[in-house]
Amino acid sequence: MQTPENTAPQALRHILIVGGGTAGWMAAAALSRLTGHGQTRVSLVESEAIGTVGVGEATIPPIQNFNGLLRIDEAAFMRETQASFKLGIEFVSWDRIGDRYIHPFGGFGVDMEGVQFHQHWLRRRSGGHQTPLADYSLCTVAARQNRFLKPGRDAPTALQSLKYAYHFDAGLYAAFLRRHAEGRGVVRHEGRIADVALRNEDGFVEAVTLDDGRRIEADLFIDCSGFRGLIIEQALQAGYEDWSHWLPCDRALAVPTPNVGPLTPYTRATAGSAGWRWRIPLQHRTGNGHVYCSAHISDDAARDELLAGLDAPPLAEPRPLRFVTGRRKAQWVKNCVSLGLASGFLEPLESTSIHLIQSGISRLMTMLPDRRFEPLLIAEYNRLSQQQFEQVRDFIIAHYKATRRDDTAFWLQVRDMTIPDSLARKIDLFAATGRLFRYEDELFSEASWIAVLLGQGIIPRTYEPLADAVDVTLTDRRMDAVARVIRDVAADMPGHAAFIASYCAAPALAPAKAPVKASTKVDLSNDAAA
Repeated sequence: MQTPENTAPQALRHILIVGGGTAGWMAAAALSRLTGHGQTRVSLVESEAIGTVGVGEATIPPIQNFNGLLRIDEAAFMRETQASFKLGIEFVSWDRIGDRYIHPFGGFGVDMEGVQFHQHWLRRRSGGHQTPLADYSLCTVAARQNRFLKPGRDAPTALQSLKYAYHFDAGLYAAFLRRHAEGRGVVRHEGRIADVALRNEDGFVEAVTLDDGRRIEADLFIDCSGFRGLIIEQALQAGYEDWSHWLPCDRALAVPTPNVGPLTPYTRATAGSAGWRWRIPLQHRTGNGHVYCSAHISDDAARDELLAGLDAPPLAEPRPLRFVTGRRKAQWVKNCVSLGLASGFLEPLESTSIHLIQSGISRLMTMLPDRRFEPLLIAEYNRLSQQQFEQVRDFIIAHYKATRRDDTAFWLQVRDMTIPDSLARKIDLFAATGRLFRYEDELFSEASWIAVLLGQGIIPRTYEPLADAVDVTLTDRRMDAVARVIRDVAADMPGHAAFIASYCAAPALAPAKAPVKASTKVDLSNDAAA
């Protein structure tokens, strides 16, 4: 068999992004780097008359990679988007009413002698030791004290374990990225899409026509049109895989409130009677919402539950949203790639909405086609997209499945439901042995799974035998040292609000700069902890 002669790619001449908002302008900002060589134009069409969902205000740490790719200055970005820092998510009343735990972004302790730290903790716990695993997480300890400090290049090992993301105003972030993209050559067209034209010979998208008659042709179309999926679904009929039998919440209400109390460096998710409420603190306001299952609670009752749980009077009427949890059967069809809500929807329990946009963009940049649109490339993009959607889906389902709540029909339904085999295997193995295995570059780390499964009341029946093979006296001393160092480092960190005031406060809100203490220089390596 002869190998075909190598040929140069047929560069894309025009990429058209349909829809703005967070997804559209994230795509535009990332793709703007293609405009530099002069071969590819990037355009975006959106209508100011069409609102955006824009409730995704909480993120996870990989957002730093995206901003870094765009060479965005962190402090400037935070000032312009009214952002605060995020060390994790606090879950309230998910296992039993009144219980609470934090899913931190950083890990727990340090592994010792080739044995994972949580296995040493399980071994020690089996002997009656009562220190919670959370005490070995700097993110958790700092979050509970409303403290924050950026880990610098020369920071001690303990501080380097601090992983963080952001809370920001999604509308302001889209506007920030729009300025970035337009400054690098992306052209914006104002208007509504009135028609999508497909080529007769192969069904590829040829052009879109705006409501004023303008026709815009392109080689590659990025569908960021939201739930409607204007191109990916309405024109190309990708199909939708419904996951509401596992994730039955189908509605949400969103409402802002003024800031009251301390500026917390974490998101809060409070389980209610038939869903959960979010609380996201920004510099200028707090974002709140209620995700709920309409089969178990009326819209009016859901509204009442949301308003009753606010810590300040609402600044507006709650805004309703409806959705069906799931994903497109293919995120890339012919010459159209879908991003954001156009590609699928998973409730924002673990703040993955913006990340799924980001990862879709990253995959597209890695697999950027030429005008021949290699089918194998499209198939691989869809395989990886499906895999990530399913991995995130399983992680969210775990919060519902692993509960002991029996106070409402909703919690009985999700507690007793049959779950995907992929999730059942993971939970069963952890419950039996405390072991977790990640597959094919999973988004959530072992530490994330450990935090959630332990937090939801799943305590492994035993621990790894190798934990007994390590000198337990030395291990216990090291574990005590880890907890002590974390307490000291957290106590030496400035308050979250004070750090923002000194680093990235929005001009209208910035008080006089508060002093920020340097962190105690300590180390968490095995030798130092010993």
